[in-house]
Amino acid sequence: MTSEIRTKSDSSGISLAVRLQRDSDAAWSDLVELYGPLVHVWGCRLGLDESSAEDLTQEVFRRVLQGIDKFDLRHKKVTFRGWLWRITQNIVIDQQRRPTIAPRGGSSAAAALHKVADPFSADEESEPPTSPGETASLIRRAMKQIQSQVEPTTWEAFERTTIGGESSIDVADELGLTPAAVRKAKSRTLQRLRKQLGDLW
Repeated sequence: MTSEIRTKSDSSGISLAVRLQRDSDAAWSDLVELYGPLVHVWGCRLGLDESSAEDLTQEVFRRVLQGIDKFDLRHKKVTFRGWLWRITQNIVIDQQRRPTIAPRGGSSAAAALHKVADPFSADEESEPPTSPGETASLIRRAMKQIQSQVEPTTWEAFERTTIGGESSIDVADELGLTPAAVRKAKSRTLQRLRKQLGDLW
C-alpha cells in the first residue's frame, strides 16, 4: 500500500497556519471555505443579526491577515480554531464599545458580551462555543479539501476505520493490506486533517 500523501498543490502536508503565513492564495481560499460558516455561527451566538455576522466574518479574516505572522502553534495549548474564536470575541467586544455592529437584544446582549472572557487574558484555554454538529461540518469541509491529495486506498482505509468504525483487521483483509498499514493510513490522514484545520506544523 502507498500510504503517502500526494504532493499536489501547495497545501499538501503543510499546516493551514503555515500556508497562511506564506501568503498562499489557496490557503486563504481554504480558510474562508473552512471557517467562514463557523465564524458566522459564532457571531450569531454572540448576539449579532445575520447581516452583522457577515460583516463580522469579513473583519475576522482581515485581522487574521494582519496577525497571522504572530500566530505560533508551538505555544502551549493553542489551537488555530481557538485563536479565531479569540479574534471573534475581540471584534464583537470592540464593536460593543463602538456600536457599528448592533447586537440583538439591547442591554441584555450587551451584558452577555461583557461576560465574555478577554481573549488576551491569561485564560488561553477558552474553548470556542461549537456544537458537535458544527464541529462535524467543519471536519467534513476539511475532509473535502484534502481528499484529492490522499491516495485512494489510504483514504478508504481512513474513512472505513475512522468514520465507519470498522476494525483495521477487517479493512486490511478486504483491501489486501496489513492491519499495521491500515492503522498507519488512518494516523497519517488524521494528521493531514489536523494540519488542514490549521493545527500541527
